[in-house]
Amino acid sequence: MSELRQAALESKAWPFEEARRLAKRYEKKAPEKGYVLFETGYGPSGLPHIGTFGEVLRTTMIRRAFEVISDIPTRLICFSDDMDGMRKIPGNVPNQERLKEDIQKPLTSVYDPFETHDSFGDHNNAMLRRFLDTFGFEYEFYSATEFYKSGQFDEVLKRAVDKYDDVMKVMLKSLREERAATYSIFLPIHPETGRVLYVPMKSVNKDDYTITFDDEDGKEWTLPVTGGNVKLQWKPDFGARWAALGVDFEMYGKDHSTNTPIYDRICEILGGKKPEHFTYELFLDDQGQKISKSSGNGISIDEWLTYASTESLSYFMFLKPKTAKRLYFDVIPKAMDEYHQQLRAYAEQDAKARLANPVFHIHGHNVPASDMVVPFSMLLNLASVSGAEDKETLWGFIRRYAPEASPETNPQLDQAAGFAVRYYNDFVKPGKVFRAAEGIEIEALEALRDALKAYDGEESDEALQSVVYTIGRERFDPMKAWFSCLYEVLLGAKQGPRFGGFIALYGVQETVALIDRALAGEFVEG
Repeated sequence: MSELRQAALESKAWPFEEARRLAKRYEKKAPEKGYVLFETGYGPSGLPHIGTFGEVLRTTMIRRAFEVISDIPTRLICFSDDMDGMRKIPGNVPNQERLKEDIQKPLTSVYDPFETHDSFGDHNNAMLRRFLDTFGFEYEFYSATEFYKSGQFDEVLKRAVDKYDDVMKVMLKSLREERAATYSIFLPIHPETGRVLYVPMKSVNKDDYTITFDDEDGKEWTLPVTGGNVKLQWKPDFGARWAALGVDFEMYGKDHSTNTPIYDRICEILGGKKPEHFTYELFLDDQGQKISKSSGNGISIDEWLTYASTESLSYFMFLKPKTAKRLYFDVIPKAMDEYHQQLRAYAEQDAKARLANPVFHIHGHNVPASDMVVPFSMLLNLASVSGAEDKETLWGFIRRYAPEASPETNPQLDQAAGFAVRYYNDFVKPGKVFRAAEGIEIEALEALRDALKAYDGEESDEALQSVVYTIGRERFDPMKAWFSCLYEVLLGAKQGPRFGGFIALYGVQETVALIDRALAGEFVEG
């Protein structure tokens, strides 16, 4: 057994813990279908949000971990429930009046308010695939509409007719009395209006696999359950899909967790083996509210990628999946810097430590080296004091600090410089609040300015930090007050970088001028 596989079998990283649990499923016998099937489900009722991406990413991480510990081939299916009826109109799309005409039609029959695709479902599916392709995921895309209409679902639908009473018994236990009175696992598509109907069944016919029902106007219809004429309610659909495809693993948010026994039992009734599950905590917006596709709150994938790298988002998604996390713009700088810290650590780690490192789960065996000789948080502060409108301004400082660096040899740093300028102008600049120095702070800043003006030593992070620290230690207890003074008076921020490193990057004499301007009151309004 290789050192890597042995380390993986013992690793406490959550993807390996899930992978080992999945491997036990086939420890006695390999799957008859010849592979282990991972699935993620997606409801395209609104624009894809970042939580959807996180679900595919985390499933991919478990898939990658499984491939380290097992030789069984794997597949990943991204399944879009695009045959669901549009129950309400999302608040973040155009042409809302026109959409009202298509309420309750399957999403792949709903007008595309963006007028770029054949339907709203097709539009949202295309967006999802574009997002997933941006990150290089290996997946197969399945459309529920195609799955139902092509006949791929026919056998499990017939089984649902044969086992109708058994499946209904499972469902009725979970429903209120009023809902149970009219509930059916089957939702017919009206032959004339094309709408998804929520109506009780008059009969479910095992002899010819049809259903008979009255529509909302009291007209009786009989339709075959096959060929896309009927779809399943969403809870039975979950279990039926697992049975039809032979799904081995699916993760979903904790809002689904109470339904897991229902999904599992229906899967078993319909002849399948219930898959392994992983329940993750939900993402919250800046107000602590759950991120929703229909309301469009929180941060989108495109928005994150405007201000930071794809890898930083993947890093954020790796962390503590069973803990609810705020997912907003203010988490971006920390994610950027911690991702590169882990990249730098990876090169010196042994197999065990590498498998615990998030970057392995992001990149697999092809972990790149970091060329970020300047942290992202430092670039933000540099953009702040230099008033940078473009990344070339930052490169003027970077080249002096690290003469061997260039946009060509440090592409990650070059990309980050562009992100930093954008992030600074959109988020930091509007919220900057400077204050004037007071009392001992004025004396300390004057002492720092004079020390830097006379400084002729090595202009390294450590040497300059020593200067900053010496002046603060003589005047402040605790030292935190000194660094708060530096950040609030010179940078207009509550937090900031290691100040010696900032001076080394920005320049000793430039910092002298910055202190003079602050002491002269140039940064304080009024």
